[in-house]
Amino acid sequence: MNIEVSNENSGDAASVHQVTAQAFLHSPHTDHTEQFIVDALRRAGALTISQVAKADGGIIGHVAISPVTLASGAAGWFGLGPISVLPEFQGHGVGTALMKSALAALETMGASGCVVLGDPEYYGRFGFKVIDGLFCTGVPAEYFQALSFNDSFPHGEVSYHEAFFVQG
Repeated sequence: MNIEVSNENSGDAASVHQVTAQAFLHSPHTDHTEQFIVDALRRAGALTISQVAKADGGIIGHVAISPVTLASGAAGWFGLGPISVLPEFQGHGVGTALMKSALAALETMGASGCVVLGDPEYYGRFGFKVIDGLFCTGVPAEYFQALSFNDSFPHGEVSYHEAFFVQG
């Protein structure tokens, strides 16, 4: 399968919404608002990176990266997610292609680092790890991970954009 990753175009929003909804439809650890989060981030102008994966001309995956706020005042940090792949394309390298492209784009733009809430085994493959003293209130510590582009990690509470609290 030939996967092409590129920046989201202005006409991709409806497809991204659909892909995201389908990707999380049967996921056990979600409240199924991921597509609404992406929509709200887009409306707020907070999608720092929004990339799509295409195969045969159709969108089969999406990754969103938005700014996060650190209580310590550390600048240049971003949150990855949601990352979505249509169920029939999961396990075929689409998520990996999206991750590598999005992280490379973040590093190129001079970001300090990125945080993610998710499976440590999956995200650990990309260099994410749990950092003592870096946390997000209300989430299990073992699932909140960070990746630094300069080998320096901040400490304290991380807050995501208010779009992450939409209910649909």
